[in-house]
Amino acid sequence: MAKILVTGGTGYIGSHTAVELHNAGYEVVIIDNLSNSNIKILTQLHAITGKWFDFHEIDLQDEKAVREFAENHADIDGIIHFAAYKAVGESVEQPLKYYKNNFFGLINLLTSFNRKINFVFSSSCTVYGQPDTLPVTEAASVKKAESPYGNTKQIAEEILAETAAVTPDLSVIALRYFNPVGAHETALIGELPNGVPANLVPFITQSAIGKRGPITVHGNDYDTPDGSAIRDYIHVVDLAKAHVAAIKKLEDGNPNGNYDVFNIGTGKGFSVLEIIAAFEKANGQKLDYKIGPRRAGDVVEIYGDVEKSNNELGWKAALDINEMMRSAWEWEKYIKANPF
Repeated sequence: MAKILVTGGTGYIGSHTAVELHNAGYEVVIIDNLSNSNIKILTQLHAITGKWFDFHEIDLQDEKAVREFAENHADIDGIIHFAAYKAVGESVEQPLKYYKNNFFGLINLLTSFNRKINFVFSSSCTVYGQPDTLPVTEAASVKKAESPYGNTKQIAEEILAETAAVTPDLSVIALRYFNPVGAHETALIGELPNGVPANLVPFITQSAIGKRGPITVHGNDYDTPDGSAIRDYIHVVDLAKAHVAAIKKLEDGNPNGNYDVFNIGTGKGFSVLEIIAAFEKANGQKLDYKIGPRRAGDVVEIYGDVEKSNNELGWKAALDINEMMRSAWEWEKYIKANPF
């Protein structure tokens, strides 16, 4: 049984990936500094899997702590690296916070685990900026980032590609994923943002349950069918399964070399207004929303070509927009009844 380290493993995507790794027969070790997650997620993971995961509260910016962890865990076969700051708007306001955390954490991992290791990196479609053609493929040019957050993903990919090029023992897959939404079918884990959510769907669910005021649609004057921005939304469980597929790909040996990138999405775009309508339809809840100004750092429209992931990872998104909205609402109701 291979042992996989999941950094940011009590976070939204990390916790779902821990479950899917466990389901696939892997042993999971979690690192998280709990800056954007909750220790109670470990209890939730136990309720889902019957397993208490090996957990270490470590800030990846702490070079000494990461090095000592690596020395004490020589049996780790692979790393799935989620731990990073991720809010586009906040990154525009606090760029140094993002550059410091997102780069130091990655570099400390790479220098500490200087042995044979499989490495899956949590990247983002933000590396494409506003693409020239849609759907965007992995071969598309990486443009100037629209935000410091996007720039950290671009540069992190460069760090990994350049390091892998001179490190035969390092095998890397970067997953460029689109907009993860939804929650586990048990409603025991889901997105748990600190403060006001920066992402659309958790704001929708918090608004619907009365925790927030009206939803603000950031711009209705874009060059799209209904004027609102378009994104490719993917169910978080499908996304988690893509990470398992990536680890297996690295274990089998990637014929494309020791660095590769894959889009992870559904291949279909939904506008902000379409997401609002989908939530209302799936859950029978009327939403209150208003139109506001455009938001700094946002691209107009992006959705991915996922043929490479389908063919080479043997992975395909299975859960539709209805299940994304339904499970997100079940999770919101759960955390209202069971506060974290």
